[in-house]
Amino acid sequence: MIIQHNAGETKGEFYIEMDGIKKAKITYSKLGTRQIIIDHTEVSDELRGKNAGKLLVEHAITHAREHNLKVIPLCPFAKSIIDRNPKLQDVLRK
Repeated sequence: MIIQHNAGETKGEFYIEMDGIKKAKITYSKLGTRQIIIDHTEVSDELRGKNAGKLLVEHAITHAREHNLKVIPLCPFAKSIIDRNPKLQDVLRK
């Protein structure tokens, strides 16, 4: 699965597209220049059970690390993935 990124001035998303249709996405809002709020994760029925949501969360965390950003996971799905994996928690805002 190829994860793509679309970033605007105040919001962004990572997504998986198949046949020109977004099949899974995770959205975030920028909070200043050093933080992002992960606010929504959505996975189509076609990709459910294939770890698409988890891959998107992990990709968002990698992006945060690469850009020295702190993450606030308001999305319940993203929060549950991060809470279960200590290796993803280094970017959390304390």
